[in-house]
Amino acid sequence: MAPGHPLSTIAVALAVVAGLVWLAVTPPGVLASEPVSDTHPGSADGGPEAGPPAAGEPDGLTVVDPDDVVDLAEAELAREGGVAAEVSYPVVPGADPLSDFLDRALTAEVDAFEAANPGAVSFESAWNLTAANDDIVGVRVTREETDSEGTREGYTTYWYDALTGSTHPSTALIAGQGELEELNGLVRDALPGTAAPDAVHPIASLYDSVGFNPAGDLVVEFDAGQVAPVEEGRAHAVVAASEAAPLLSDLGERALRSATRGVRDFAVEAPPREEGGSRETAAPGILPPAGEDVDCSAPGSKCVALTYDDGPGGRTPELLDMLAEYDARATFFVTGYPVMEDPRTVRRAYAEGHELANHTLSHPDLAGLGAGGIRSDLETVQALVYRETGYTMDLMRPPYGSTDAEVASVTADMDLAQILWSIDTHDWKDRKSSVVADRAVDGASPGAIILMHDIHDTTVDASRAIIRELDERGYTMVTVSQLLGATEPGEIYLDGAPEPPADTEGDGGEPEGDEAA
Repeated sequence: MAPGHPLSTIAVALAVVAGLVWLAVTPPGVLASEPVSDTHPGSADGGPEAGPPAAGEPDGLTVVDPDDVVDLAEAELAREGGVAAEVSYPVVPGADPLSDFLDRALTAEVDAFEAANPGAVSFESAWNLTAANDDIVGVRVTREETDSEGTREGYTTYWYDALTGSTHPSTALIAGQGELEELNGLVRDALPGTAAPDAVHPIASLYDSVGFNPAGDLVVEFDAGQVAPVEEGRAHAVVAASEAAPLLSDLGERALRSATRGVRDFAVEAPPREEGGSRETAAPGILPPAGEDVDCSAPGSKCVALTYDDGPGGRTPELLDMLAEYDARATFFVTGYPVMEDPRTVRRAYAEGHELANHTLSHPDLAGLGAGGIRSDLETVQALVYRETGYTMDLMRPPYGSTDAEVASVTADMDLAQILWSIDTHDWKDRKSSVVADRAVDGASPGAIILMHDIHDTTVDASRAIIRELDERGYTMVTVSQLLGATEPGEIYLDGAPEPPADTEGDGGEPEGDEAA
């Protein structure tokens, strides 16, 4: 959703794409098109390639005429109950893995839209092919999501590789995270004047519809409301072929050749040329919550985790500036309604290397709530953050630190570890920045998890002193996942000390200090 719009319009934010592209598929047939006499300069080396000119507009992805694909059919998504859904996808004869993937991916998109948006009314989608040559097929899906605030349009483009029988996200067209970051700069420069360049980040959820125009320029398109006012609809950027070409992966180069050649009598005619089925590799845009630059488990390490609950708040961007100044990382235990109100800050925090974790939709006391209530509250936030970033959170913090066997059971089933804390700054109660800063700094020790709330001005003010002083004392400020390493879903964690202390003292592990939002 665009900032400033009612919270229920979160539905527009993003398609659930990045996590879906790792679904396993089985190998299809190799794609081939009947040779034609026309020539078109669409090859990577600039030489002539057989084929008519590609169709499409300069500011859009190329378009394949369905009549040029032999026996191309359409299937309707079979989904019962819940939000009204009218969803179709292409069926290319001989490419069953692509159809299977689209069925599962679109089902998951509808499910996530419904889970993330209590005001969901309907979900409709249509499709077109943007490429169909040799071993590559591009499928562009246009969706309309309707909630109590209206209808907004979004876009997702998938790329199918017949050699491996795998379907890839649009970010797989880019060679790596560094190249995606370079592309992000070019896209910011190419955006229309009404768009906000600082809303564009090199993450999967924002680069989920990427392709090529007939001239071979790279086209990135954004959902309504993502980077420009929602009433303006689709925002897009066109990056010249000469600038985009060095950033492409091998798949991207093949997709470029496929998209910039016209299609005639395309058909699947042969089995795969490669053995072994699907070979999935990580695509850019999905950022790990734990970096590899420091080993917090090593004896003598001085890692500490700054954690902020209940946000994002109005001054969270200022806090992000402070953290960036010291190359520090933090973990934000976000609450659902603030995420709905300010998704851009959530995306920024994720893009800058901070960890996002689940702090429920409405901050209830989960203990005694019952399995259904616990799951519903957590699932909404999981879906919200997934749609905004492409990242699936694997940590949660129970409000007030209140947990029981039912919470443990549900979180274990949802693959969420429970994170409490070892230092409570009581910033919700004592609104004096110097007091909050002293508690955080004086209580810090290797492995500490420090509890704060980024919704309070005094906490943001205190954080400058906290970050500066911890840095001067030689501490490395890391995410919770980097501090703890692998966690066990459902289990409770208080700290990540490299060597377990002989005993625990003070009020650090007490749960009652966490404030209700």
